[in-house]
Amino acid sequence: MTPPGASGPDTSGAGGPATGGPATGGPVTGPVPAGRDAVVYDRMRRRLLWSLPTGLYVLGSRSGEDRNLMTISWVTQVATRPKLVAVSVEAGAVTRRLVEESGRFAVTLLPRAERALVRRFVKPVESVEVDDADIGTMHGEAVVAAPSGVPVLRAAAGWLDCAVREQLALGSHVVFVGEVSDCGFGYPGDPDAPDGPPEELLRMEDTRMSYGG
Repeated sequence: MTPPGASGPDTSGAGGPATGGPATGGPVTGPVPAGRDAVVYDRMRRRLLWSLPTGLYVLGSRSGEDRNLMTISWVTQVATRPKLVAVSVEAGAVTRRLVEESGRFAVTLLPRAERALVRRFVKPVESVEVDDADIGTMHGEAVVAAPSGVPVLRAAAGWLDCAVREQLALGSHVVFVGEVSDCGFGYPGDPDAPDGPPEELLRMEDTRMSYGG
């Protein structure tokens, strides 16, 4: 996930454009339809793909005592029986390793009012301070643990605790399909958890960030 003006790869798993082309200085990724100017077509294609509506979340991962939180937009439900959620993570990301090792991930849903918070997790978390109950801070933001032990932001409007059931390598990204093992509104253990989500959950269009293309 790249805020305007940012540069360099984001090794947390939410970095800049995933394919080559003018934005990265590399060759245009095909296919390019016959008779179309490759550069012009690639620019249009990126803009169109960027316009696909997506939410904006924070993906928690953990393997042993290694923990990470990562801003992510490619999250969607893919089945109802069982309840499956897919997340797409950059192949070279810290998060990929942690999810592969543990077989778990957790999705933090955020209210629109927390739009500034997601910018704190576009790179791997270096500052982690948690107690034996897995309560503390990561990059200065309050966290608690999902039932699996994976970190969830205390600012959550809701959360999904997932066990990996399928994994698919897709070039630049790896898709993890997780079965929802537990979930709730607010944060895990929230004594004042609401009965439902806020009217406005955070979406990509609420920020000046972009991803994909």
